Amino acid sequence: MTFAYFLRRAARYWGDRPAVLYRDRALSYRQLDARSTRLANALLGLGLVKGDRVAVQSRNCTELVEIECALFKAGLVKAALNPRFTAAEATQVVENCGPRVMIAGRGYTGYSPQTPGFGSVETFIAIGEAAQGYLDYEDVVSRGGTEAPDYAPQASDLAVLHFSSGSTGKIKAAMQSYGNRIASLRKIVLGMDRPARSGDRLALIGPVTHASGMLMQPYLYCGATLVLFDKFEPAHFLAEIARLRITHVFMVPAMINMVLAEPSLASADLSSLKTLAYGAAPMAPARIREAWERIGPILSQGYGASESTSGVTRLSTADHADALANRPERLASCGRALGETEVRVVNDRGEEVSGDEIGELVIRGEDVFQGYWGEPELTREVLIDGWLHTGDLARVDEEGFIYLVDRKKDMIISGGFNVYPTEVEATLYQHPDVMEACVISVPDATWGESVKAVVTLWPGRELSAADLIAHCRARIADYKTPRSIDFVSELPKNASGKLARKLVRERYWQGQERRVN
Repeated sequence: MTFAYFLRRAARYWGDRPAVLYRDRALSYRQLDARSTRLANALLGLGLVKGDRVAVQSRNCTELVEIECALFKAGLVKAALNPRFTAAEATQVVENCGPRVMIAGRGYTGYSPQTPGFGSVETFIAIGEAAQGYLDYEDVVSRGGTEAPDYAPQASDLAVLHFSSGSTGKIKAAMQSYGNRIASLRKIVLGMDRPARSGDRLALIGPVTHASGMLMQPYLYCGATLVLFDKFEPAHFLAEIARLRITHVFMVPAMINMVLAEPSLASADLSSLKTLAYGAAPMAPARIREAWERIGPILSQGYGASESTSGVTRLSTADHADALANRPERLASCGRALGETEVRVVNDRGEEVSGDEIGELVIRGEDVFQGYWGEPELTREVLIDGWLHTGDLARVDEEGFIYLVDRKKDMIISGGFNVYPTEVEATLYQHPDVMEACVISVPDATWGESVKAVVTLWPGRELSAADLIAHCRARIADYKTPRSIDFVSELPKNASGKLARKLVRERYWQGQERRVN
């Protein structure tokens, strides 16, 4: 079984039904299958061979679905850049993975062979707008042949490089194999609270280069329609649910918080919605209860990571209902192991913990990634005896429900995006007035956690928080930029003279039951 087979079968079953809707442009299953085959052949016609990387950077659009399907058919590796990456971050990613082709959406066609770090790119392709030095996407598609490429994938074949910031501040690439992606599809389809079927419509709001994109192939497998949004505006989204009769949606908690704050929610027609799945960050129990009451009894939650390819635990809709009625403390859980995945919470000796004891969450299964591209030492740190060590600290109750407590490392999750303090601190230190900087997470009602910097200045220097935030925003993605900055005369140090991040963080989390929000 292959993704190419699934799509060919879908084109036969549901040929004229929409596979993708974007800004009222409908792409049928038959068209998606045919166009992705043409694109796959066209890319191979450029001289690409199995395992070559194709970099993609774009806001959500129909073409991103075609591109993923084409790369699966051709045996090429998708290297998807977050559309919120700055040019410097995009350069770091491209330099790291060495793609031979770059496909860019509107607003991302400023790269060229002369751009530092882009020396490996032989061909640039532009989606939707003409750009000097770029081939036109539609022209490229039209050149490809109509017969499916002769590619028989092996489970170990590299399929996707999923990029995120590393704990060292360097962007890292999780290697997801073809087998990992098939295992992910299997788990998502089997684990749906209300299984999708032809005629259902899934709203994808977040970047499909990120967590949202993991749902594309499973829902295409089921014959549903992907409804793409390139930005999130709560009032517009609520209106589109009613207009397009959207049945399924995946959101990060920050989006749900925005919907709850939207005045038009009170009069919105949400009768078509069957499931609202949320994930990529924890959600405050009080907000879960409010969403259940105001949006509907349709919530389900998933926990996973790019290293696990898909969700590994799930708090189902039935679990939500039971927690609200009988076990309110369970709303703080991220659920129980999903499908075939093995999930354990272990102490430093590798022994499973229970009750109030806290340990590290570790995972084993066919969807666990192959390691980090070009980072063998980092890979050995997280893949130990076949188990993925997540770095997340948790406890587990008597019925197997897992509760995230804190993170072993210092990663911040803000609005569903991973932020590592060292990367932000490195940017702060680029400002000549900054002497020391410590970046931490603080509770945030909208984003779950927000990024805060606590900074000391060189003697005699003056600097406003607004100016320092602007300095960061010009150099790193907006979701990594501190939302607030406190200036102090001195930062606490530990016995070895290093900044004591936990001491800095502690004052902002006093009174919080959980140290993730």
